[in-house]
Amino acid sequence: MSRRTTVTATLALVSALLLAVSGCSSGGPAPSPVGPPSATGGEAPAPTGGSPFWVDPESDAAKQVREYEAQGRTDDARALKRIAEQPVADWPAGDDPVPEILRAVRGATAEDRTAVFVAYNIPHRDCGMYSAGGAHDGTAYRAWIDAFASAIGDASAVVVLEPDAVPHMVDGCTPPEYHEERSALLAEAVERLKRQPRTRVYLDAGNPAWIDDPGKLVEPLRRAGVSRADGFALNVSNFQTTAAVREFGATLSGLLGGMHFTIDTSRNGAGPLPGDRAEAWCNPPGRSLGVPPTDRTGDALVDAYLWIKRPGESDGQCRGGPAAGTWWPEYALGLARRAGS
Repeated sequence: MSRRTTVTATLALVSALLLAVSGCSSGGPAPSPVGPPSATGGEAPAPTGGSPFWVDPESDAAKQVREYEAQGRTDDARALKRIAEQPVADWPAGDDPVPEILRAVRGATAEDRTAVFVAYNIPHRDCGMYSAGGAHDGTAYRAWIDAFASAIGDASAVVVLEPDAVPHMVDGCTPPEYHEERSALLAEAVERLKRQPRTRVYLDAGNPAWIDDPGKLVEPLRRAGVSRADGFALNVSNFQTTAAVREFGATLSGLLGGMHFTIDTSRNGAGPLPGDRAEAWCNPPGRSLGVPPTDRTGDALVDAYLWIKRPGESDGQCRGGPAAGTWWPEYALGLARRAGS
């Protein structure tokens, strides 16, 4: 699918729109959107009002809550608020990411919050599997990332960059002939996003159940520009326990000179599906919401727990699920109910 068709036309509007969103900048760069972790964070969920991240009032979960309330399904609505009232990442899709990013940036800026985004459009994405697609070629990807970064402007933002892109080079899923270009595109994307004064960038590095030896990720991450990023992201769209991911992340951090990282806790409350099962990552039954998003992690290396995977969106057409990224209210309710039990 081409990503070039509407980006150029939209870019002409971005500068003017950003003035209304972010206001004029004065002086030097603003402080980073994710501050140092609190010493008292621990594993306990943070209060809803304590998170620095923006909650989308028009998320699929929020719309579902309103629908349930209109139908008189008050118990279901109450359960689903465990998702709807938490900040989740925005995954701008399609040829042009700008309108969706501007919508989120406006909402976050109005509330003095940080918007969380996922940039997921690398060519040859997901090795032709459930989330296959991505930009048509490197030129299209560069234009898409430039539009993405321009739309953020001076707003406070966190960007998780290209889930799976580096790990798929490590595990052999991405053919070797694409590795050099992919590494270059990722490094360029980090550099472009970091021109925005209040944007933090975390390059995806998989999870400990996928790449068992953190050392295998070191050189691929370096080639992909991690040294210019704010750190790396772990457990994106996966279910590994926070404790296991923190241990893996600490080891990888040590190999990268003490780099910080974030952890996706959106669906890891019950850990991974037990046993050695095929597609344990794809819509596994019996899972639960994890620790709500917060920058108070109690760990000096962990900048934030984030809900990167949007709880209730399908992983793909497995176990009766709809296409990847499609809202699946029944699965969402299961995650939410188990979190409250």
